[in-house]
Amino acid sequence: MSSTPTDARLMDGSGLARRLVEETAARAADLTRRTGTPPCLATVLVGEDPASVTYVRMKRARCEKAGIRSRHVELPATTTTAELVATLEGLSNDPGVHGILLQHPVGPGIDERAAFEAIAPEKDVDGVTFSSFATMSFGLPGFVSCTPGGIMRLLDAYGVDPAGKRAVVVGRSAILGKPAGMMLLARNATVTYCHSHTADLSAAVREADVLVAAVGRPRFIKGEDIKPGAVVVDAGYNPGNVGDVDFDTAVTRAGLITPVPGGVGPMTIAVLLAQTVDAAERQLA
Repeated sequence: MSSTPTDARLMDGSGLARRLVEETAARAADLTRRTGTPPCLATVLVGEDPASVTYVRMKRARCEKAGIRSRHVELPATTTTAELVATLEGLSNDPGVHGILLQHPVGPGIDERAAFEAIAPEKDVDGVTFSSFATMSFGLPGFVSCTPGGIMRLLDAYGVDPAGKRAVVVGRSAILGKPAGMMLLARNATVTYCHSHTADLSAAVREADVLVAAVGRPRFIKGEDIKPGAVVVDAGYNPGNVGDVDFDTAVTRAGLITPVPGGVGPMTIAVLLAQTVDAAERQLA
């Protein structure tokens, strides 16, 4: 099917992620040869939420393909905050573990923030601790939240320089919306945070040269509100394989847009693996 001049170019996260994983696998193999120790990512799953079980299984499979050893810890849904914290502290103190991933959400009975903070900063390859947020915000060495990190790699791969542009982030979660905005700010974008309670959200979206949709509501952003030629990054993933942006209408106005699936999602896992090898290199140096 031929495209019209207004059709957006798709940002291929799957292809970019594949190349990043190949690079990561080569680094992991080199590290293993030099040290005799393969990088190791510990995944911790609380309960049996079907989506979480699937995500963890997928991440472990990707680890194996990249030459990263996976250690999986399953805890019952009845696990308390204290028990989860103790588990994460034990992994943090284990020299055989180089990175730790706590699959979230962890359930209503657990203090998720307390659990995150039990992860040692040098093993926080998912970028969820206060320490990681601070180092990322100040541009210091550390680990970024994986989905925002993947978004920035996508922008770089497609030649999008945020400097001087108006960036609108719709969403304010501690591991997606907030860090995405901070990373764009660090690249000299003028950043506006919005969310589901923002008055006249459409007006803010219409000003965006770069739009990051991360609110967790299907087709929440309407295509008619997209600024012509804007870069649209849809970080949402909702039932039915739809994102937070109404893709069918947005694709006729945006200049670049991420598909769902195949856009941001694959980059999240690729960045997790890359940061696990980063952590292992630092710890085994």
